[in-house]
Amino acid sequence: MYPLPTTPENILHYLIHLTMRTHTCGELRLTNVGEKVTLCGWVQKVRKFGGMTFIDLRDRYGITQLVFDQSVDADLCDAASKLGREFVIRINGEVRERSDKNPNLPTGNIELDSKSFDILNKSKTPPFTIEDDTDGGDDLRMKYRYLDLRRPMVQQNVIMRHTVAQEVRKYLADNNFLEIETPFLIKSTPEGARDFVVPSRMNPGNFYALPQSPQTFKQLLMVSGYDRYFQIVRCFRDEDLRADRQPEFTQIDCEMTFVTRDMVLATFEKLLRHIFKVVKNKDLGEIAHMSYDDAMRYYGNDKPDTRFDMRLVELNDVAKGKDFAIFNNAEMVLGICAKGAANYTRKQLDALTDWVKRPQIGAKGMVWVKCNEDGTYNATVKKFYDQDDLKKWADKMGAEPGDLMLILSGDTNKVRKQMSELRLKMGEDLGLRKADEFKALWVLDFPLLEWDEESNFWHACHHPFTRPRPGWEKIENWGDIKAEAYDLVLNGNEIAGGSIRIHERDLQEKMFDLLGMSKEEAETKFGFLMSAFEYGAPPHGGIAFGFDRLCAIMGGQESIRDFIAFPKNNSGRDTMIDAPSPIDDEQYEELAIAPALAETSGQ
Repeated sequence: MYPLPTTPENILHYLIHLTMRTHTCGELRLTNVGEKVTLCGWVQKVRKFGGMTFIDLRDRYGITQLVFDQSVDADLCDAASKLGREFVIRINGEVRERSDKNPNLPTGNIELDSKSFDILNKSKTPPFTIEDDTDGGDDLRMKYRYLDLRRPMVQQNVIMRHTVAQEVRKYLADNNFLEIETPFLIKSTPEGARDFVVPSRMNPGNFYALPQSPQTFKQLLMVSGYDRYFQIVRCFRDEDLRADRQPEFTQIDCEMTFVTRDMVLATFEKLLRHIFKVVKNKDLGEIAHMSYDDAMRYYGNDKPDTRFDMRLVELNDVAKGKDFAIFNNAEMVLGICAKGAANYTRKQLDALTDWVKRPQIGAKGMVWVKCNEDGTYNATVKKFYDQDDLKKWADKMGAEPGDLMLILSGDTNKVRKQMSELRLKMGEDLGLRKADEFKALWVLDFPLLEWDEESNFWHACHHPFTRPRPGWEKIENWGDIKAEAYDLVLNGNEIAGGSIRIHERDLQEKMFDLLGMSKEEAETKFGFLMSAFEYGAPPHGGIAFGFDRLCAIMGGQESIRDFIAFPKNNSGRDTMIDAPSPIDDEQYEELAIAPALAETSGQ
């Protein structure tokens, strides 16, 4: 026990020992010059210059430079020079102004004239540098994720995620949404992505599933009269992974009663604008609306990146009817105009042609037309099309001198997808997809159903609880019916999706029937929901944001991994804790399931 302090100096000493530190490593400024302070943190770097030793001390708040002078205290300076990277220390010293200021650090105007330090814990040499520009590969950093999480860039991502979550909660709470938890152990209804299943020890031979979304529970909350619900919730899907997918992910899940589609869009457009204003100090402005049909026609996909134009243009009427059989035999001829790209060399254009011919894109070739500054055109197909023909192409595509026209042809659906990929590549190559620019878009009027040739049944484009658009009763072909569904797209990524829901039992039964689900199967899987619809279910609708993806895009990155504290790798494994892993034979017995077959090495 320390004696009770009696002087100002003793009071400071007492408080230091109570709190371990007086300031963080990102806190000190010129206004603190002359103060005696105590810092705690990790040794980022040790530098020796003659009789001086400099140490960068790091915590999650920033970096402060420590100074040790051989001429003042040789033993202290010598001890400091022997500190290793990632040693945890506590340092006492006096703040002074730096002579060689570092404008790249918030603390770059000051340094700590060090008087004493304690080693709180030593560290082995880490397997990679704990810096933004690290020398560690993905696999190594995932194995030592607790070290990777020390890197300032990753810490800022995690902090930004926290800030976004707090602003979401604040906005929704201020708009009368209630945060309500829904179960993680639910009934398996294998539709779409595969469920993660959990065996029940107390109910041998029976299994729970981890939720792919809280969809039915949030609808039941609306039936229960809670009016406005939200949850920042963990969801699970046992599916193939990509950079923007994880087996467990987080949604901002929301539902509202007595709303129209436009009311839902207005509510969550304001939420997105609020988040960007507070977290990024960016004004998204009004968010445009686009129909699914127009998105496919002009951009070739249902989540277009509208940070740049370069729309797809149909050229059938001006490209067909000549002696060029490739166009004449194609169902669709499509072009894009790359503004200012007529300076592409033949080598660049050949590389671009090879790119669209890759199996991932699947085009058989590409036609290009350069719009020369003198008003003439240079094209790969000038043998078949004269200057007047090519001018018609340019007029239709809005091409001017200095522009480059790129044309693909083939089956309509395939060529739209191919041209969409080419458009995105050109946007990237021309610097039009800037990570610090943000453009959001609502995509509306999706098809309700699409025909599945394999099963010979309709397939729900969103999910089977989506309501058809008003007037659907008069449409004979179910494939022509539009859904009361909506997606929110940001920089070419779907960040949210939702719909107005079915709230009547008879319509929900009709939907299940169209999807090839027997009455018995529908009752077994969703009888609880349809029964609830018979007890005064109100009209309702909602939306779910992909929280991880939203944070990644706001952070200007493609992958969601660095915005999740402990992500899985592309195989769905956590290499840090080595999961998933086998369980003991005793656990198999308790769960009343047979052990999985496994190959034994050497057999």
